[in-house]
Amino acid sequence: MGAHQHRASRAAAQCGKKNATPSAAIIDSQSVKCADTVAAQSSGYDAGKKIKGRKRHILTDTQGNLLGVVVTPASVQDRDAARVVFCVFCHLLLTLKIIFADGGYAGKLEAFVSEAGRLFGHAAGLALSIIKRSDTAKGFVILPKRWVVERTFGWLVKARRLVRDHERNPRHHEAFVYIAMIGHSARHLTIHPQSALPL
Repeated sequence: MGAHQHRASRAAAQCGKKNATPSAAIIDSQSVKCADTVAAQSSGYDAGKKIKGRKRHILTDTQGNLLGVVVTPASVQDRDAARVVFCVFCHLLLTLKIIFADGGYAGKLEAFVSEAGRLFGHAAGLALSIIKRSDTAKGFVILPKRWVVERTFGWLVKARRLVRDHERNPRHHEAFVYIAMIGHSARHLTIHPQSALPL
């Protein structure tokens, strides 16, 4: 977890809103178009969104603070990239108990998350909770927990560099995602100075 996440978590804990470390997280992905500078072998086509480019897979806490990001070609399935996200970040977040996701992550991934929690040493276990849209729902519907990660994507696209992927190296795009979230956290602490804590 980055320094900006630690600071935000400590501030929330001091205000009595939540624990200093997350016990729940939310995962989702967002496809973005690539610029001409991006090599064809590092991009792909997302048939669902009809976008040729890359896909950023993010893990957030229940307040929308970024816990981790992995960038892949847009052709990579969400459930496949989620395995990478969990392996990279979940061993650093041993307080996690549950991860919320949409229906695209259902299936064998649930067993994978449970086994990963056991291997990484999550004392309370680790579970994947799928939040599905009701079959009877019509039009736009806000789903519990799921709107939080969508708001984070909204924060990210406010950064002009992240509207389109210009980076030859996907790791560079990941770095710009972290930079954008640092800027968001800094602005939040400026607007709400009572949330700030000494370093």
